This record gives sequence, structure tokens and C-alpha cells, in this order.
Amino acid sequence: MADIANENKYPDDGYSQDLFVLKEDAADITIDENFASQSFWKEVRAQFLKKKSAVFGLIAIIIITLLAIFGPGMNSYSYSDQDLSQKNLAPRVAWLEGLGIFDGSETISTTSGSKTTNGYEDSGLSDVYYWFGSDTFGRDIWTRTWSGARVSLIIAVAAALIDMIIGMSYGLISGFFGGKVDMVMQRILEVSNGIPRLVIVTLLLLVLSPGILTIVFALMLTEWIGMSRIARAEMLKLKEREFVLASRTLGAGSFFIIFKEVLPNIIGPIITQVMFSIPTAIFTEAFLSFVGLGIPVPQCSLGSLISEGFNSFTTHPYQIVPPIIVMALLMLSFNLVADGLREALDPKFKEM
Repeated sequence: MADIANENKYPDDGYSQDLFVLKEDAADITIDENFASQSFWKEVRAQFLKKKSAVFGLIAIIIITLLAIFGPGMNSYSYSDQDLSQKNLAPRVAWLEGLGIFDGSETISTTSGSKTTNGYEDSGLSDVYYWFGSDTFGRDIWTRTWSGARVSLIIAVAAALIDMIIGMSYGLISGFFGGKVDMVMQRILEVSNGIPRLVIVTLLLLVLSPGILTIVFALMLTEWIGMSRIARAEMLKLKEREFVLASRTLGAGSFFIIFKEVLPNIIGPIITQVMFSIPTAIFTEAFLSFVGLGIPVPQCSLGSLISEGFNSFTTHPYQIVPPIIVMALLMLSFNLVADGLREALDPKFKEM
């Protein structure tokens, strides 16, 4: 009866196994590139490059950084050389003056009206070229602009990295231990945040001698609070996850878990916050230099150059334009890059 049932279920329809051939199609099988497995950082790079504004910001940062490194050496002037016989000369570029632009001419407003003059022709300086012009002391604005950009970048990046280390460590430790430790550390943070940052920086610069290290130290004392809050929030979110509990069960120490287990998982928000803090540091340094509490002369930064150009803005406006443009591009570019990194590193933005 069982054989009859099997014959009815699988009738002999005339087909045999010899009629079927296994198809070797391994070479024809392709992987869907949209869902192909790839590393985290490779995916971050792909997402970042899709955002045109972030790529523009990165290119601008690279160009300004290269000019800050090599720009002061592109002519024979230094940032501190003075020649009063060549002061207040308008921009002059050899390969553009034939087109009638950047030929050393400027329009000056006087009580009787405006007039166009050329300081190079009036002083017989036929072979002298100042690409961005010269200031009231006869110093080359091109060299001083890129020297100032170098100083501002060094101060901003150094302060941001130091603040990242301090704020990140403070927030991670506070969030991991919790309880009384977290309560005490957060009260200290609230007291520090309650004191205006400008007051702390100004008093510190009045006590210590002005200079790059002093400004970095002043920024270090005031800019770590935002980083610590982000690190603490991420720690509170991750410290009860399974991989942390597994490490704790296997006998891992607290600081091993903090810096070896949790920290690699929050590196995205940390990098984003660092990129956002750099333009803040650039602006703070520029403000301090503008009010006379920054880099001492004859050194210069973008803020001190803007302060010097402001004094002669009504008579020679070209002196303030280069440092303002460079600082504006730097701040805009770092913000664009930070925005692109935030979208690339945060999975929630990929779902939108």
C-alpha cells in the first residue's frame, strides 16, 4: 500500500536524472554593490564625499593650511620687516597689473572729494610688488596674513585637541562611575560653566605674559565643558550594554572598559565636537587679539591683523580685507566639515 501511495504522489512522468545538469554559475553571480559588506570608515568616507559642501570645506582648509605653511616664504619679505618709505601701498601683482587690476592704484577719500593715486609711481618703486599691499609700517600684508593664519591655526588646533583630551576623560569618568562621583564632578562642571569664559581668559592673560602658550592654556581652561557633556551622555547610554557587561564579567578594570571598550564606540561624536570647537577657538583668539590681549608684537595673528587694519579702514580698506576673508573661510570651512562628519558618522542621518 505504501508503494502504491508513493507512485501516486510521485508519478513516473518520463523524466530521469540524466536530463538535469548542474549549472556552474559562480562566475555569473554578482554582489549587489549597494549592500556589499564594507568597513565602517570606508562607509564614512563615502558618505562624507557625497556632501559637496563638506568636500568644499575640506579643500578650503587644505589650501589655507598649505598657504599658512609656505605662503610667508613665497616672497623676500618677513612678517616683521618695516620700511616706512613703502608704507600704505595698495596691492600690486605683476601678471595682473597689465589688465588694469591690482596695479597699485587706490581711491582715497579726502575732505575735498576722492582721488586716485598710485604710491608705487609716486615713490618711483617700479620693481616693488606687494601682493596684498603694505600696512602703515611698510610691512608686507601677504606675509603677515599667512603668518597670522599659521599662528591662529596652531592655537585653535592645539586648544581643541587638549580640550578634547580633558573634556572627554572628565565626561567618561563621570558617566561611568555615576553616583556620588558623578554628582561631585557635575557640580564642579556647573561652577566652572557659571563663570563667563571671557572673564577667565582676560584675567589669565593679564596675569601671565601674552603669547601662544598663554592663549592655548586660557582656551584649555574654558572650552572643555561641551566635550565633557557629550562624552558623559554617550557613556550613560553605553555603559549598560552587553559588551561592557561582558568585559566586566571577564574581570576588566574600570579604566580599561572606559578607554578600550567605550571610547572607540563614541569616537564619531568626539571627532564632530572637535571640528566644531576649532572655529570657536579661532574666533576667541581673534577677539582677544583684536582687543589687545593676544599675540604680542611683532608676531601677528588674524585677530591682531584685523585690529591693525580696522584703524586705517576708512583710508586704506584693503589692509583689513585679507585677514577677514581668511578667517571667515576658515570658520566656515571647519563648520562645513564638522557638519559633513556629523552626518557621515551618525547612523540616524543615513536613515533620513
